[in-house]
Amino acid sequence: MLLVPGIMGSQLGVERPAPLPPDIVWLDPLDIHAGRLAALRLPARGRIVPLGLVLFSYLRLKLYLRSRGFAVDAHDYDWRLPVARLGRQLAARLHAARGKRVTLVAHSMGGLVARAALAQPGTSHVERAVLLGTPHFGSFAAVQALRGTYAVVRKVARLDARSSAEELASRVFSGFPSLYDLLPCAPASLADLFCARNWPAAGPRPRAPLLRAARRDRRELGALDERYTLIAGVGQSTVTALERRDGDFIYTLTRDGDGTVPVASAAPAGASCLYAPVAHSDLTRDATVAAAIVDVLRRGSSERLPANWSSRSRAMARVTDRALRRTHIAKVNWVALEPEERRLYLENLNEPPSLELRIAREPRGSRRAR
Repeated sequence: MLLVPGIMGSQLGVERPAPLPPDIVWLDPLDIHAGRLAALRLPARGRIVPLGLVLFSYLRLKLYLRSRGFAVDAHDYDWRLPVARLGRQLAARLHAARGKRVTLVAHSMGGLVARAALAQPGTSHVERAVLLGTPHFGSFAAVQALRGTYAVVRKVARLDARSSAEELASRVFSGFPSLYDLLPCAPASLADLFCARNWPAAGPRPRAPLLRAARRDRRELGALDERYTLIAGVGQSTVTALERRDGDFIYTLTRDGDGTVPVASAAPAGASCLYAPVAHSDLTRDATVAAAIVDVLRRGSSERLPANWSSRSRAMARVTDRALRRTHIAKVNWVALEPEERRLYLENLNEPPSLELRIAREPRGSRRAR
């Protein structure tokens, strides 16, 4: 069985000759503090390679699956690269396992990598693929990452002694093709975000050639056939729409998602889906989700999670890029943090800002439909 992490879920760095250990850049807070995140810029100047899973995100699931008898191996990869290329790399690894029983468990963007791989010839021996919180129609988190307003980008920038989140977005993150592969597309977004003209002129902007490449490469994603089971997180405050107004993006948040991926994107109509009241980053840490994964891998289904879900909440909130730029500003002195503070900072790196969702007041004189 292969465990495929999501974007930013593989460590990246530089191999060094023995007996020196690899020089990890992502995610090394001390290197980030020293400004070395610039080493990840594309096109690359040095030889950046994947160096294993980000353990605080995936070790718990990996150990659980092993404890249940699965021979688990991780498929780490350079998550900066286009999903189509990453899919071909995974397909090459799957080709080497022909003649064996193979299953996949993939999280977030890793699910798109799995789809791109299983669309390649010679992968029909893969029996099952469980996709956790995969943004099949994209995520608004990618928009915010390119704008420098995504919580992860802003928290990482707090560790960088010299650069702001906007500077990192413009100089580093906007050069990652993978982020463009995660942009929302119909039916998740009304705006064509693959057209540079539809982005605000102020603040960090996407790169037009990468927008065009992402639109083209979406054709390499394979169909969701009977081998796939999707697990979508629900009930969390999630950006589910955006609009452009007064030179800014305004995001609408509802409880229709896992905090990062809208449920309409993680659970497309017609696919075999299970639903968990779990945040995006906790889909790989939650005990019930892990047990459901084992059920699906063994017999193709699970009763631990519901197969249907509908939102009863009408609560919502709206926030602008301008407001998000006022969050996570103060720098963090990593050296001064206690070990427990460091652990919590890294574990919560993917958590979005906490915004209070409210039910909109009805206009005076209106009647609620019965």
